[in-house]
Amino acid sequence: MPDLYLSRLTLSHFRSHQAAALAFDARPVALYGPNGAGKTNILEAVSLFSPGRGLRRAAAQDMVRQPDGPGWKVTGVLHSLEQVHEIEIWSEGGQPRQLRIDGKTAAQAALGRIARVLWLVPSMDRLWIEGAEGRRRFLDRMTMSFVPDHAEATLAYEKAMRERNRLLKDQVRDGHWYVALERQMAEAGLAIHRNRQVALERLKAAQDAAETAFPAAGLELLPGEGGMPETEPDLRDALHTGRARDIAAGRTLIGPHRADLGAVYTAKGVPAAACSTGEQKALLISLILANARALAQEFGAPPLLLLDEVAAHLDAARRAALYDEVCTLGVQAWMTGTGPELFTDLGARAQYVEVTETGCESRAEQEVSTP
Repeated sequence: MPDLYLSRLTLSHFRSHQAAALAFDARPVALYGPNGAGKTNILEAVSLFSPGRGLRRAAAQDMVRQPDGPGWKVTGVLHSLEQVHEIEIWSEGGQPRQLRIDGKTAAQAALGRIARVLWLVPSMDRLWIEGAEGRRRFLDRMTMSFVPDHAEATLAYEKAMRERNRLLKDQVRDGHWYVALERQMAEAGLAIHRNRQVALERLKAAQDAAETAFPAAGLELLPGEGGMPETEPDLRDALHTGRARDIAAGRTLIGPHRADLGAVYTAKGVPAAACSTGEQKALLISLILANARALAQEFGAPPLLLLDEVAAHLDAARRAALYDEVCTLGVQAWMTGTGPELFTDLGARAQYVEVTETGCESRAEQEVSTP
């Protein structure tokens, strides 16, 4: 199977890194160093090689190294499906980030055609016990990995819904103002719903076919209060008939923005929210690995995988099992930890970067590592 990996990554005035230039092969990458040294900042830079706002969902102006200003730049050499691409991502003067692929200006959506990037970060550890918004975002990231156009459908739906909500808050009752917006919401909304269903089907198939040390999760797309119509005309009609109720509430009360992701620890039949903290983490890892396996088959290469501080929250057996599965999958997984001892079980199967901080500047130094 062809590889998907970064062979070179450079950072300029990005977060805590004034300058960094790193070279890699296709093996996993272990970044270690004290908390606050800048390890996650490197992962965030790699996450920008996919459409969207990156693993921190930060605005471009928030990524510049302070007090340097006025801009930052990330470049990389991406090997994808037996092709090599030079990627440049940058922002100047606080403006939205820009992209060039092989020297040509491109839209972010173009990244979805040449790369897939998945991530698991500590802020997701409470995914199963906090609000539905985080679970929707998690589901949509997985969905976008299978259907890159999902991002465009989501943006179109959210834009039309914001305009409709503005009319609702202003108590506008003239139906003519709503017709076009509700048509747009129905078209994009059904695309979102169906894309999510496709993603869940592919994740289920990947879990069913896998031999893994991590627990399978039974997933269900929950429509939320008010339900989710199954056809575009039905959603359009539901928005039309629900205007009076929505005006009273000041917001749209039906649609894919009300959905939730239900999860059950399959072997125990226990909802994810009722599982222990360790079990919840294991379920998240299981889903990320299933997502990666499914993409390896569908996209033709495993994705880049970003695992922030994942090793610290696993016992020794689970940690070794994770490393074995990552290596078997052939994914370039970027993993962070506070010390090299967390990655002992990887041995020569990985390449290592020590990240330190001097003053307010991060430094990333590579160790010599041979396969």
